[in-house]
Amino acid sequence: MSATGRGAPAQSATADREIVTTTTRAFEFRVGGEWDFVLHGPDGTDYQEWISWTEIVPPERIALLHGESSGDPNAFESVLTFAPDGAATRIEMRTVFPTKELRQEAVEKYHAVEGGRQTLGNLAAYVTEIDVQRWTAQWTELQRWIFPQRFFRENLRLGSSART
Repeated sequence: MSATGRGAPAQSATADREIVTTTTRAFEFRVGGEWDFVLHGPDGTDYQEWISWTEIVPPERIALLHGESSGDPNAFESVLTFAPDGAATRIEMRTVFPTKELRQEAVEKYHAVEGGRQTLGNLAAYVTEIDVQRWTAQWTELQRWIFPQRFFRENLRLGSSART
C-alpha cells in the first residue's frame, strides 16, 4: 500500500481506523478478475490499490494478489479461509510478502495488522446487518403468506358452517 505521492508521512494506528471510504474503478469477482480501487484516508491521502483474485472456492477459500497496480513487483499474496464455528464463521487471513522488509513496512508504516482486524470487524458488522435485513424480509414474506392463509381458512370454515 502506498499513498499518492511517495514519501507520505506514516499515520498512526488510530488514523488508519478512520479510513472509511473507497472509490472503485473496476470490480470483477472471479478467478483472474480484478478490483481496482482507491482508499481515501482521513487526511485526504489517496492509496492506490489493486487486487486480482487467484482462487475462489465458495464457501471455503478466497486467495488474492494485492498491490498498487497490475504488475506491482511488491504485490503480496493473501488467503482467506472460512470455516464453521458453531453458529458463526471463523475467518483466517494469511498474507505473504515478497520480502521481510516489505512485511515490516506494511506492519509498521501502514499498520496492516490493525487494518486487517478492522476490515474483518467491518465485515462482521456488515454480515450481521445483512442477517437482520434478511430475517426481517423473510419474516415479512412469511407474514404475507400466513395471514392470507388464515383469512382463507377462517372464511372457508365460516362458509362451511353457514351452509350446514
